[in-house]
Amino acid sequence: MTDEIEATGEALARSLAEVREAEPLVQQLTNEVTKNDLANVTLSWGALPVMADAPGEAPEMAELAGAILLNTGRMTESNVDALHAAGKAANGLDVPVVLDPVGAGTTPTRKEVHTSLLEEVEFDVINGNYGEITHLAGEEADVKGVESVGEYEEVTGSARALAETTGAVVVASGVEDVVAGSDRVYRVRAGDEMLSKVVGTGCMLGATLAAFSGGLEDGLSAALHGTLAYGLAGEHATDLEYNGPASYSVNLLDSIAGFTPGVAEELDPTDRIERVT
Repeated sequence: MTDEIEATGEALARSLAEVREAEPLVQQLTNEVTKNDLANVTLSWGALPVMADAPGEAPEMAELAGAILLNTGRMTESNVDALHAAGKAANGLDVPVVLDPVGAGTTPTRKEVHTSLLEEVEFDVINGNYGEITHLAGEEADVKGVESVGEYEEVTGSARALAETTGAVVVASGVEDVVAGSDRVYRVRAGDEMLSKVVGTGCMLGATLAAFSGGLEDGLSAALHGTLAYGLAGEHATDLEYNGPASYSVNLLDSIAGFTPGVAEELDPTDRIERVT
């Protein structure tokens, strides 16, 4: 891992090209609400989606995967079993694993599931909203359903603390995204308010991070460039005509598909990323 990660259009273009060249198979165990969107987002970044989430097949598919996304939006017993099985299988194969701890802290069941996953599976990336990340870091958080509410002035410290205790790169998404490794923390200023008006955009970020993790060797670079690319695509989606959340969500998928290495190379995103520690 280098001391600093490039935040230039050329560097982002290289990362996008590497994902497309690697074309990683991204296995996703996710919720029913966003499954189709996650599959399309994954494909649009140049990776291959597969939604194998049955307890028996999940660890088998892990043997073929380039990365795995464990999204905990669905709390059925069989799905929880599959999450553990796929995560453990991936760890044994050195396949990157991304955790999206949906609704962390809202119910005793979710607390139990997230605690057991963090104890039994090693994660390369943990992606959640401010409230979810704050809760997983062991601090007071206010999460209603799957949405983060309240103020989180110390989210940067919470993200770094969680990175230190888990060894994962932590992405806390909000008005500004925080990307934290154990020794470096960045703020990413990219995105649009419309992303908060569409259900599942946080889950789509998780799919993005899994695709980048499967295509890039350096985990922190994958998380940082994946977060930046997704935010910029969210901004570009507003350049197309839309009437509200439904049409914007279509624009978002089109914008991701059109966010090619050539497009990224023409950008100057250096002012979008700030190293804070």
